Amino acid sequence: MEEGIVIVGAGIAGLATALALHRMGIRSLVLESADSLRSSGFGFMAWPNAWKALDALGIGDTLRGTHIRLQGIVAGSNVTGELVSEKSYKDKDRPNGYHEVRCMKRKELVEALSGDLPNGTIRFSSKLVSIQESGHLKLLHLADGTTIKAKVLIGCDGVNSVVAKWLGFGKPAFARRSSIRGYAHFESGHGFVHKGFQFHGNGIRVGYNPCDEQTCYWFFTWTPSNEDKVIGNDPEKAKEFVLSTIGNVPDQLLDVIAKTGPRTYASPMRFRYPWELLWCNISKDNVCIAGDALHPMTSDVGQGANMALEDGVILARRLAEALLPRKADEEGEFERIRSGLSKFGEERRWRSFGMITTAYVIGYIQQSNWWVMKFVKDKFLSPVLGKLLLSRADFDCGELIKI
Repeated sequence: MEEGIVIVGAGIAGLATALALHRMGIRSLVLESADSLRSSGFGFMAWPNAWKALDALGIGDTLRGTHIRLQGIVAGSNVTGELVSEKSYKDKDRPNGYHEVRCMKRKELVEALSGDLPNGTIRFSSKLVSIQESGHLKLLHLADGTTIKAKVLIGCDGVNSVVAKWLGFGKPAFARRSSIRGYAHFESGHGFVHKGFQFHGNGIRVGYNPCDEQTCYWFFTWTPSNEDKVIGNDPEKAKEFVLSTIGNVPDQLLDVIAKTGPRTYASPMRFRYPWELLWCNISKDNVCIAGDALHPMTSDVGQGANMALEDGVILARRLAEALLPRKADEEGEFERIRSGLSKFGEERRWRSFGMITTAYVIGYIQQSNWWVMKFVKDKFLSPVLGKLLLSRADFDCGELIKI
């Protein structure tokens, strides 16, 4: 079986790349190891850079209709219970007077990205196990014994990426912190203000963000001990652990966690050492990586999914520049593909380096118990955190090529 563009992984980066290519009239095949779309993670903060990407993909307005616009972020201490700072998302130069920040339900995003793809674009239960070269093609060997010849291979296969390993990247490192995430549904509405809240102290960070008038997404990060490993994904154990450890926080946050549905999602935080991006190949010939395969990072700046959306638009545009001439010159096309993927890698190298580093440093300071870090956090970090998050989100991935 021979295919043009093969994308490994039907996560946010893979689906965004496939949809961007489809919008420009280019077919792709997405290989997904699971037997259905993955919706783990529940929610994430969609910052202005994400909305620019979603508008380029043509699904921004659809998702705006089901997610409220947040007005700001409030930070506090879970030791004293006091609110430390508040950053408004107001900006007179932005549409409607606010930076566009919403808490996105991951399931709705994945469904929106996949919903406009042609039938047959996603092939489920298709796990990539190895890659071989065959001239200008890549031979993709799947767990079911199938071999696919690919003209272009894009690895969007997450933190344990087979494609990233083939390119020479090491396994992402454990940040020595873990997270528990969940969401609560309030049948009659939660009545919360349209703001995000987060509290930190004693080595933990916890908070919540309303997604709509009935749903709230919450998160809890901490440095686990050996005893904490029994939590796993047991929702009752996770809720009990969080509520017993959370500290001095408002009743509404306790209510959000108490009303969590039948599932929570617990996972260790992993990140790529940023210097790997300086000497490893993000692309090689007709192969490249994107999303968590490229820039896994801790969740402290809430940019992992946003960066994946950026990747999808930029990568598809670079491929379109190489493929849309549609010349019957195999050697010339291969060189255009190689050049396009190389340009994508250079565009994303330093932005990924900066975002991974920022996330790790902020997380380290926020959850550190060292008195110097506590002083830095209380006196300097909390007042500027909202501004820093917005500055990192001030990025425009651009439009797709008009055809």
